[in-house]
Formats: sequence, structure tokens, C-alpha cells
Amino acid sequence: MAGHDHSHGGHGGHSHGSHSHGGHSHGGHGGHAHVPKNFGPAFAIGIALNTVFVVVEAIYGYLSNSMSLVADAGHNLSDVLGLAAAWVAAVLVRRQATARFTYGYRSSSILAALFNAVFLLIAMGAVIWEALVRLAHPEPVAGTTVMVVAAIGILVNGLTAWLFASGAKGDINVRGAFLHMAADAAVSAGVVIAGLVIQLTGLAWLDPAVSLVIAGLVVWATWGLLRDSLAMSLDAVPQEISPEAVTGFLRGRPGVADLHDLHIWPMSTTSVALTVHLVMEEGYRLSGNGFLTETAEGLRARFGIGHATLQIEEAGGPACRLAQDCAA
Repeated sequence: MAGHDHSHGGHGGHSHGSHSHGGHSHGGHGGHAHVPKNFGPAFAIGIALNTVFVVVEAIYGYLSNSMSLVADAGHNLSDVLGLAAAWVAAVLVRRQATARFTYGYRSSSILAALFNAVFLLIAMGAVIWEALVRLAHPEPVAGTTVMVVAAIGILVNGLTAWLFASGAKGDINVRGAFLHMAADAAVSAGVVIAGLVIQLTGLAWLDPAVSLVIAGLVVWATWGLLRDSLAMSLDAVPQEISPEAVTGFLRGRPGVADLHDLHIWPMSTTSVALTVHLVMEEGYRLSGNGFLTETAEGLRARFGIGHATLQIEEAGGPACRLAQDCAA
């Protein structure tokens, strides 16, 4: 093995990123994912607005005897807690690594997204149960109050969703916040319509019926978040990355004869890591760190993998045979 005689865990040379030191190299700007955008102000504004609205909506929902308003208040309360969890995670993601937490606290954003999804589903379960009880025994509802309070909800939730819109695609943690706020705005619009119909027709059963529709829509919107955050927490390869494509790229690198022990996993909701053992062609000699740097840059540019760890092995070498024996 050329130029890499530093052992790591009983295997061959271990290389990581772009600048070298003693057989290991760690990425500088290209070796790690970009720092996530700071959504702190958005979280603060969203939490403040929704906390006030939850109190108002719960009070008027109780006074107007509206299950749909109470259901929406419960949903908004879960969103306040979800936003708080997401905000804490967004702060922790930026904290530096320590001797014990060697990756820092990046995965806290994944836990926050998972918490957000689970808590929301539990809250909607309670709403569905109460709505079914009300559906069996309808009670009169103050339609005008329902309409006014829900209309305020459209403004509050729409504004909060807008604050997170720019980060909804690149960060599942922020996406969770955006989805909840956008769903709330749509739900509030539905409550306004229900209040109008109740006022015009006097059909009290429409209130619990609308709350059931609200809960169903929220569960549907949350299911994808639950699935993605659970997969991330289990270190699944991110959906946007094809393991086959990554394998093809690595096999196509100069001098690579084979590879094994390829692992790709999310370190946080915005950064992805990779480790792999590359078996070099017999007699192939690496010249400096050019191969490592170019491979790491290629993984970052093509697949968004910002934290690549490459272990180099000689074809037929002891480390290679050991790894193959273990895999078998």
C-alpha cells in the first residue's frame, strides 16, 4: 500500500477528506457539509405567535362549544412543542464536537423531526377519539366565533409557514416545521368553511366531522415525516442518494479494483457521511493525496456526501482478506 502505512482498527490505511496528517486526512471546506442556515428568528416568531393563538383558540373553542376549534388548538399546541424541539436541535447542530460526542450533536435534528412526527400523531389520535364521541352526540356550536378564530389561524399559521419555506427542501427538521404550519393554515381554512355551513344550516354534527377530516389530513401529511425521520434515525441511506450510483463512481476511480464495507448514513438532517474500503489494483501506487481529495470532492459534488472516509487496501493484502472473511 503506497503512502498509507498508518493502521486503523486492524485494517489498512485510513484516509478522510482533503489534507493529510500521518496517514489520515480530514476534509477542510470540501470534507464536511455546509453549516445549516440559521432559522432561529423564524422559530422564535413561530413559537411566540402560535403560543398566543393556542391560548385564544382553546378559550374560544371551549366557550363556543366547538370541537373543531379545540382540535385545531390541540394541533397547534403540538406544533409549538414541535417547533421548540426543532429549534433546540437547530441550535445543537451548530455546537462543536467533543471528545465524547465526536460528531457533535448533529443527529439531534433527526431526533427532533422524529419527536415532532410521533407527538403530532399522538395528539391527532386524541382528537379523533373525541370527535367520534361528539359525532355520536352532536352539540350546538357558535358558528360565527368558530369562523373568526379560525380566520386568525389562517394568518398566524400562513405567516409561520412562510418563514420556513426556504428551508423546507434541504432540511427535514425545517420541513417538519413548514409542513405543520402549512397544514395548520389549510386546516383553519376548513374550519372557517365549516363554521359558515353550521351557521347557515344549523347542522351541529358538521363540527366533529370537520375535526375528523382535519385529523386525517394531518396524519396523512405527517406520515412521510415519520417515515423519513425514522429511516434517518436507523442510519438508512438518504432517499436522494443511490448506493448503486455511489458504488459505480467509486469503482470508476483510477486504480480501484474493488470495494467493500460501503456505508452511507445521515449525520444530521442536512449532512451525510460515507465510509468505504477501496481495494487498489495490484502494483498501483498512490501519488500524494490527490486521489483522496478528488474522490472526496466528487462524492460531495455528485451526491452531497460531505463527510467521506476512505480506507485504502492493497489487492490480496491481509486487511482485505480479513474484511472479506468477516463479510462472509
